[in-house]
Amino acid sequence: MSTETDNKVIAEPRHSFGKGFARRLRAAGQIPAVLYGHGTDPVHLALPGHQLSLLVRRANALLELEIEGGSQLALVKDVQRDPVRQIIEHIDLLVVKKGEKIQVDVPVLVVGESFAGTIVNLDNATVSLEAEATHIPEHIEVDVEGLEEGAHITAGDLKLPKGASLLADPETLIVAITVPAGASADAAGDEAAEEAAE
Repeated sequence: MSTETDNKVIAEPRHSFGKGFARRLRAAGQIPAVLYGHGTDPVHLALPGHQLSLLVRRANALLELEIEGGSQLALVKDVQRDPVRQIIEHIDLLVVKKGEKIQVDVPVLVVGESFAGTIVNLDNATVSLEAEATHIPEHIEVDVEGLEEGAHITAGDLKLPKGASLLADPETLIVAITVPAGASADAAGDEAAEEAAE
C-alpha cells in the first residue's frame, strides 16, 4: 500500500437521499458514498471530493475513514463517473479489517523493451489475486526486456509480492510478443531482393 497520499478521510454520515440531494452534495465539493460489508447495514456517507478524486486514481485504494469519532478501513470497490464530464458521481466502499485477505483485480504494468521489431500485446490488463487488505500491490510488473517473437507470459509466470496468491487461472495469457503483420512479409521481401541482386 502506498503511503504517498494520506489515506485518512473524514466521512460525514448522510441521511438524505435522491438525485437532487446527491447533486447538491457534489456542488458543495463532496461525493456521495455507501459503505457495506461484514454483515453490517449499509452506511451512507459524504466524502471530500478533491481528496477522493486523488486517492481513487490508484486501483484498489484503501481508505481509513473517520466517521463520527470512530475509524474504519474501507476498500474502494466501485467508482461511478459521469460518462461525459468524468466527474465522480458515487463511490462504493467495502468494509475491511487489518490482516483480512480479500480478492482484488490488480493492474499489470509492462516494463522493459521487447526485441527490436516486435510489439508487446497486453492480453489482460489486470490479474485476480488474494492479498491482505492492508498490503494490496499497486500493480504487478511484467518484464519484457529482450523478449523475442512468440514469447508469452502467463498469469502463472508473474512474480507476486509476499503474502499475495494467484486466483486467476495460471494459464491465462497476460502478454504475448508478436511482429506486426506487415513486418514479416517486408523482411521476406527484403531477403528476396537481396538474393536477386547478388
